[in-house]
Amino acid sequence: MTNLILLLQDTIPAATEVQAKTATATAESVNYFSLLMKGGVMVIPILVLLFFTIYIIVERALYINKRTKEDVNLMNDVRYQLSSGKIEGAQLAAGKAGTAYGTIIESGIGLIGRPMGEIEGMMEKTTNVEIGLMERKLGWLGLVAGIAPILGFIGTIAGVITIFYDISIKKEITIDTISAGLYEKMISSGLGLIVGVIAYSAYHFFNMMIDHFTLKVQKQVIQFVNVITTGK
Repeated sequence: MTNLILLLQDTIPAATEVQAKTATATAESVNYFSLLMKGGVMVIPILVLLFFTIYIIVERALYINKRTKEDVNLMNDVRYQLSSGKIEGAQLAAGKAGTAYGTIIESGIGLIGRPMGEIEGMMEKTTNVEIGLMERKLGWLGLVAGIAPILGFIGTIAGVITIFYDISIKKEITIDTISAGLYEKMISSGLGLIVGVIAYSAYHFFNMMIDHFTLKVQKQVIQFVNVITTGK
């Protein structure tokens, strides 16, 4: 009898441990896509906004990185060509850079011999054009940052209304019905906030990159003016 009791004592914890492992495995095997789809119809437009946001982020990152890439030898090449009296060579060196810096300097080289005010004015206009091209499509990120959380909130509110409407029809209320319905409908709010944060962060990050470019290009314009006025 004693041996039987000891055997049962060993078996019960083992069975409990097996059940715990089984529950854990079941939780880990949850289909997250299916869980996401339980958030309601508003999840679909939010997911569309997510993929659109990712596209804008990748496209703008590639473009801005390419245009703001700084060539440390660019100004030295331009200085050497201009000191040798080769204006066309200086334009070629600036154009070959393939960056916004090169385009801005090239616009100034093309007006060498004209009043300094005209040269600086042309370089300023070219800078504004380059900044405008970098800021293109960033407005979409700002729009997504505002719309996505609102869509998620609308999805949650619509789900809550549905839950209480069902309760009013069935004339019964259980904690399981309310909790299951609420966690499903709040998925849309959570997803909307995530998409909004991604778009908002990307929008301001790209604007910081553009501000940094603006500061650096102003320094290069000053260097260029010094080159054509003093030859240094």
